[in-house]
Amino acid sequence: MKKRHSIQMLLTAAALLLVTAACTKDEPADGGRLPEGQYPLEIAAVTLSVEGGEAQPWGAPQTRVSENADGTGSVWEWDGSEMIGVQLGDKTTTYTLNTDHTLLADRQLYWTSTAPNQPVTAWYPATDGTLDLRDQDTNGLAYLLHGTGTGDYLTPVTLTFTHSLAKVRVTPSDAIGDDEVTSLQLFTYRTCTYNQGKVVQGKNEGWIEMKPCEYNDVTCWEANVVPGKEITKLRANGTEERTLSAAINPEAGSFYNITLNNDKGYTDDGNGNYTVTTAEGLKAVADIANNGNRGINITLDKDIDLTGTTWTPIGTTYNNSYTGTFDGGGNTITGLTVTGSNEYAGLFGRIGSGGTVKNVVLKDVQIESDNQYGCVGGVAGNSNGDIENCSVSGSVSSRCTAGGVVGWQYSGSITLCGSSATVKGTGEVGGVAGKTDNSATLTACYATGNVTFERASTINTFAGGVVGFNGTGSILTACYATGNVTGTGTGTGSCYVGGVTGDNASGTLTACYHATGTVSGPDGATGGVTGRNYTSLGAPVITACYWGGNGQEQGIGYNQAGTTGGTEQVTDGNWSGAKDAMNAALQSAGSEWRYELT
Repeated sequence: MKKRHSIQMLLTAAALLLVTAACTKDEPADGGRLPEGQYPLEIAAVTLSVEGGEAQPWGAPQTRVSENADGTGSVWEWDGSEMIGVQLGDKTTTYTLNTDHTLLADRQLYWTSTAPNQPVTAWYPATDGTLDLRDQDTNGLAYLLHGTGTGDYLTPVTLTFTHSLAKVRVTPSDAIGDDEVTSLQLFTYRTCTYNQGKVVQGKNEGWIEMKPCEYNDVTCWEANVVPGKEITKLRANGTEERTLSAAINPEAGSFYNITLNNDKGYTDDGNGNYTVTTAEGLKAVADIANNGNRGINITLDKDIDLTGTTWTPIGTTYNNSYTGTFDGGGNTITGLTVTGSNEYAGLFGRIGSGGTVKNVVLKDVQIESDNQYGCVGGVAGNSNGDIENCSVSGSVSSRCTAGGVVGWQYSGSITLCGSSATVKGTGEVGGVAGKTDNSATLTACYATGNVTFERASTINTFAGGVVGFNGTGSILTACYATGNVTGTGTGTGSCYVGGVTGDNASGTLTACYHATGTVSGPDGATGGVTGRNYTSLGAPVITACYWGGNGQEQGIGYNQAGTTGGTEQVTDGNWSGAKDAMNAALQSAGSEWRYELT
């Protein structure tokens, strides 16, 4: 099939088949010498060079070629309208290359010197200007050729052309179905300016359309591109971007073949940094982390739908905790489901010291564990790393410790995280975290979902709108809850239930509150702010904490340790005074967070 402005060539093992093109020559007058003392330029042959040859990994250049059936080469051919520009000294003219391989000069060029090895320059196309590469699907491939030759008035000149553009071909692998890819585009220069067949400057980065081709019944795509512009990605079907496993930095006259494989759903820079774009990719990267690569960094580049996907949490055991950085990039993971008897269950099982999870939205999670020691949470079952700017919706349920964001936060921090998930458990149960301990911090976190618990026969239960059990040295700052906290059960274990925390055991609560919803438990250790204020390994502190309308008359259900700063109920629905007091306490504590009434 002929292409617009198509020069074809035959590739052999090491070179192109050179085809001699006969040319016309004006006959000199008066014994061979023209009256002006000049001799006409005679072009004997036009060839294409093999730059680099087989020594280059991509083989011989093929940038201007209409290949035969197996894609290895073709016969040199013109369509009857091709024109090249030719320069001899300071004179130029154009030649038409005909289908019968004759060269017709629009006006004759003459030698003005009899010295040997004089240069002749040629170029295609015959004009200079701007080349548009944007849509090579519709208009055919674009080309720039620069030719040189030497001779004298007695020697015919052979013009040897080299390529000023590179050629990229994309071939789908056998694993890709015939109908899976309908179009391909490359991200590169969209136009370039050129002079005498050479690129002057590439311009306007963007997507260019590749032209479909077919060899041996295999559909592929190809495009000519400007040298020097690194190509790192392509786009299938107009929307599906792929990052190349290795960037291409095209050189003029070179051919690059890309095999298009099924999308792995992630890319790896070779330095432990993974960028994820699909559910399959996230599963694969989770497997990489769980198989000894605990410190890899994972970044989401797209929203991920895990609906119907069997998920193994990242960081499956205490000794296999995740220690890298997971950055959701503000993207959403939908439909995360973990069921069974996992000790640690969530998107992550366990986040270790130094590990960070941030900037991810978990939508419609279903996290369940029937393990009697189970810790479950939307983001993680257990963590002593850092969790930042994450949110969770759906449901979280455990036979033991459960939290909307994390089951058990042991040291480390949770900052600017929220949950609307319903949370159920029998041990430590909280809207954000089931348990915080060992100087963990929760800052600017909130829960709007309902928290329910069932008292086991002899086990103490701790339930709170934000945190179930706030342990030694742990600090809650500017945190609040708005859901119901409800307990049932006929067991003999004690229950501690509060709007903010079930138990504040040697911890600190500053400027926290519970508003709306109800707080109730099966016995009397229930409070609007905390069920119990308890001295464990140090005195607990509660400062400027409020509750309102949750059915409790006292802020602390069982005040075993006393408090500084106190708690106060808001009975008239006017929170402006509470806001001012909480902000004053935040300022006094050196916190950058402040409340605003909305």
